[in-house]
Amino acid sequence: MSTFTFDQPLSVLAPAKLNIRLKITGRRPDGYHELVSIMVPVDLYDHIELKFIEEPRIDITCRGFSAPANADNLVYRAAKSFFSQIGWRKGLSIELTKRIPVAAGLGGGSSDAASILMALNETLCASRPLSPKRMAELALKQGADVPFFLKRSPCIARGIGEILEPIRKWPSFCYVIVMPEISVSTAKVYEALDQPSFSPVKEDNRELELTNDEYHVTIRNLLKMPMEACHLLENDLERVTVSRFPIIREIKQSLMDVGAIGALMSGSGPSVFGVFESRAGALHAKSVLDTTTSAHVFVVEGIDSWGVVKW
Repeated sequence: MSTFTFDQPLSVLAPAKLNIRLKITGRRPDGYHELVSIMVPVDLYDHIELKFIEEPRIDITCRGFSAPANADNLVYRAAKSFFSQIGWRKGLSIELTKRIPVAAGLGGGSSDAASILMALNETLCASRPLSPKRMAELALKQGADVPFFLKRSPCIARGIGEILEPIRKWPSFCYVIVMPEISVSTAKVYEALDQPSFSPVKEDNRELELTNDEYHVTIRNLLKMPMEACHLLENDLERVTVSRFPIIREIKQSLMDVGAIGALMSGSGPSVFGVFESRAGALHAKSVLDTTTSAHVFVVEGIDSWGVVKW
């Protein structure tokens, strides 16, 4: 890698994630929900170009999927938070190319924020970078999913998402992501989850209760060899989103019809992914779905690690 100088632009990659499993285990007094989730990063990336400027301001432009080009963008907020932490008195120009659909349950905004934090820490604090603990604290202030992307690997997430345990040797699957053209509010999904009609929930004639033993259930499943990801596929938020958008259920069935070994909504939705054992099978599924749906369809693979900054 060449030596960095401040007149060079930085190219930053920010991957999407899939929730292979998402179980709600409780609700805290402050209103946040506790969970146990398996999150896997995948090779669908937002691209961010950074240029340092002399003026003490942050400029942002956006391309691709629509995102706010102002202080409402997590990228802006993460950069401002980092500058405040280290006392940086200059500015930054950010060009964000959104290739991850927005408000899709794929963590694009959180990944952008984490990638900015890592890029700035690597460049501005090269000789004395902020500690992993301090970085995690800064990340959590931006959002519950942001700390995950600092880990750069599949993880079990607990708490509100900030307690992270890397998963070693996650199976090599391909995934087909289908993103319908509907909008889902994560806040409203969690709000609805607390309503009597959703807690406890009857599903397939079984009554599901919040359980604090979910972590150990997840660990036992992960330790089974060979690991079968389809046995882990469960998302407590899916029932809420499906009740408002039945198309989620239809997409899951479509993925199974074209060869997925399992299908699930990611996060609070509305993206749905199917798990495939081969890239050929995933590409065939995409070719079929492209002709039968107006939704965005992506073929991705899980990633174990990724570089953040290039110049």
